[in-house]
Amino acid sequence: MRIGLLGTGPWARQVHAPALAGHERVDLAGVWGRRPEAAKELAASHGTRAYDDVDALIADVDAVAVALPPDVQAELAVWAARAGRHLLLDKPLATTVAGGRAVADAVREAQVASVVFFTTRFHPEPEAWITEQAARGGWFTARAQWLGAAFAPGSPYAASPWRRERGALWDVGPHALSVLLPVMGDVERVAAAVRGPADTVHLVLRHAGGASSALDLSLTVPPAGAGAVVELRGETGVTQLPQRTEGAVPAYARAADALLSASQGGRPHPCDASFALRVTDILAEAEGHLPPHGD
Repeated sequence: MRIGLLGTGPWARQVHAPALAGHERVDLAGVWGRRPEAAKELAASHGTRAYDDVDALIADVDAVAVALPPDVQAELAVWAARAGRHLLLDKPLATTVAGGRAVADAVREAQVASVVFFTTRFHPEPEAWITEQAARGGWFTARAQWLGAAFAPGSPYAASPWRRERGALWDVGPHALSVLLPVMGDVERVAAAVRGPADTVHLVLRHAGGASSALDLSLTVPPAGAGAVVELRGETGVTQLPQRTEGAVPAYARAADALLSASQGGRPHPCDASFALRVTDILAEAEGHLPPHGD
């Protein structure tokens, strides 16, 4: 499969490009970015071509991988899907329900494959745990803490405009929901949403069937306090999401494998555009419950 990479930021340089360039069944056919010089540099480092025109890149490939701010991603994903290209996207799908729905609709109408890179879902140990707990059932409540220090000195994401604008709800909220939804069930309603320090958000969710979950999300905790924990409590006791044992590059390679399988007539991956749209729906509902900053 010939894949074109859209984006040249830190995530594209650290994860997307090396994973695609090193994949045995993928040809990284080119790179396009909003900064042409950055696209030339990234393309050269992986022995591929830089494109000045995104339409030209889309025309030359079978699929696009997107490493761009979510609302830029949504617009280009719709364009690529309508051109018949499969989509390897990042979370969040978009930061509006309308943007996410446009992508999901374009995927369905064009009958192309889509995979959204909810990172945890492509690590073997966490994914096996999620599958096991979903099958076990009987969960009464869950706690998810996804706490980062993205804006600390030295962080490659410290200058990310969309993260500074939208905060933890939209950056790490998708990770927490990608773990909770397959285990606890769909969210029936956002029961509470309050602000904590800086961009920190605390949510209480009511799941279909009556279970509840509490989420603590932040990109601004002190580095020593950063980390992610998901804990379930129910009929069989207490269990926690296992830590991943490898980096994001092999996980992204598995996402590419999933896209290959789906594009060849396999089952849609659980983390496709329709699932990502549901995550967007929940985040938008939560955002609507939050008081304005300063209240």
